[in-house]
Amino acid sequence: MEELAREVVRKGGEVDFAVPAELIGHPARAAILLALLDGRALPMSMLADEAGVGASTASAHLTRLVDGGLLQVRREGRHRYYALASRKVASALEALAQLAPARPVRSLRAGTRAQALRVARTCYDHVAGHLGVAIMRSLLQNRALTGGDGRHHPEDAGRDHLAAPGQDIDYQLTDAGRRLFADLGVRIPEGRRREVAYCVDWTEQRHHLAGAAGAALLARFDELGWVVRKHRRALAITDEGRAGFSRYLGIDTESFAARSAA
Repeated sequence: MEELAREVVRKGGEVDFAVPAELIGHPARAAILLALLDGRALPMSMLADEAGVGASTASAHLTRLVDGGLLQVRREGRHRYYALASRKVASALEALAQLAPARPVRSLRAGTRAQALRVARTCYDHVAGHLGVAIMRSLLQNRALTGGDGRHHPEDAGRDHLAAPGQDIDYQLTDAGRRLFADLGVRIPEGRRREVAYCVDWTEQRHHLAGAAGAALLARFDELGWVVRKHRRALAITDEGRAGFSRYLGIDTESFAARSAA
């Protein structure tokens, strides 16, 4: 709330919520934004398929999203690739997921997709959902991470809120954590990005790992074939993944399906 108040003051005491709300609120534009929420940059043709519209209609929607500051576009040769304009846009979309009602499930296929998102999904460039929360819990239980208990405590929260990057807790990777990452073959790149960060996951109201370490973990899971990217942001856990998550992290991924259906 304090951060929002500061932003309102910075903008002269007035903010027009209607502008981004109108952009996000259109079903086709919402589908485009959701397709890009995993941090990828995609061409118009793929985004048109995601939105279920023709190329000319998709082009018009993309132009509005770029002009509205929600998307950025880059050229590579003759092609244009679209991506979310910033991490703030991704955070806003995740936060809106808390306020938005679930779409009515009109088919078995739609229900399967919704369940898949709860089980494992990407949150920008790291793992979220039941799997992301379980990874964070395992790292804390095995003292690979220190600093907090992995839970969201709304009654004590300062700047943290659901479906957004966390700010209240300073998690740190321990020596045991670095050994675990080395055993997994995870390489955390050096740079200006914070090594260990977290988000408050809307699936279970707990924390999942973000930052450079979270991104490196997902990249390694991709390399090992432990997860496969499915529709939109959903991740499917492979047989190799089930064995690997159990062996290295003590995670029983078989339990996720029952929890997600509950």
